[in-house]
Amino acid sequence: MIVRQLCVRQNSHPEPLLLDRYDCRVDGGSGSKPSSIAARQIFASPEGSGGSQVPCSGGMEENCEATLGSVVTDTYEPEELIRNPPRPSDVTLELLLASQSHLGHSTSRWNPQNSRYIFGVREGIHIISLDVTAAYLRRAAKVVEEVARRGGLILFVGTRKGQKRCVVRAAELAKGYHVFERWIPGSLTNGQQILGHCEMKVVNALDEELPEFKPNLVDRPVLKPDLVVCFNPIENEVLLHECGLNNVPTIGIIDTDADPTRVTYPIPANDDSLRCVQLIAGVLGRAGEEGQRRRLEEASRGILSYEPITEEEIRNNPAAEQD
Repeated sequence: MIVRQLCVRQNSHPEPLLLDRYDCRVDGGSGSKPSSIAARQIFASPEGSGGSQVPCSGGMEENCEATLGSVVTDTYEPEELIRNPPRPSDVTLELLLASQSHLGHSTSRWNPQNSRYIFGVREGIHIISLDVTAAYLRRAAKVVEEVARRGGLILFVGTRKGQKRCVVRAAELAKGYHVFERWIPGSLTNGQQILGHCEMKVVNALDEELPEFKPNLVDRPVLKPDLVVCFNPIENEVLLHECGLNNVPTIGIIDTDADPTRVTYPIPANDDSLRCVQLIAGVLGRAGEEGQRRRLEEASRGILSYEPITEEEIRNNPAAEQD
């Protein structure tokens, strides 16, 4: 029901139709001439709707104005997936469908190994099953959460244009590391020469830095990630190959034209949609954030998921830190 209020000024010759259509009254002070005619139009609800007439009086002006127009609740805001990423428990088929996660590539470019992820074909384009996408995404989120809970290093990689912000945001939530530019070949297989200048520090279970161990980090081997999350595996085959040589598990978005055997935990989805990449990155980042929260909570109670390294072990066995 729409209720509108209309006020017209006093006229010496008001139109008959105007007076017939509006409920008019004369407002004026005591002993003074009428100053204005307040006309109110009353809209009755349609017949059979069970509604009643709702006049808009002076005390109901604010309520009447609030009913004007339309209210749109579900709208897409491009920055919402970066400001407030969804959690793994918030993943729904509607959310995946809205992010265009189901759109694959042309049937002439498909990889036969992705047949188990494909729902069907529409207008020459493969459609990815969102049920499979949701299940594989939740599994990958569980892996990220457990690695973060055990104090592992997580590396987020996204080198396509437009993926920088979502990659950095996911790394911030999971307290990991990120790469949004070209991957330098040999960063894992020859990391001592490429990443040897990077600064390292020793922290305790509560992430507090221990400066007394800093002199022992001069000849330390370069740290390697415990998990790599790649949002565009097709352009980063060198990265995935190095992870395989170093036994580093990987998570990747697999489109219908990609090779699912390149990654350890594939997520069948549309890697060409920036909105889809932002959604998956946000979910994995939230999972890492939950793992870090659980780790700090357990550490505050004295529960450690790993055996701490003592100063004597670091001095006697330089490779102990890698184990």
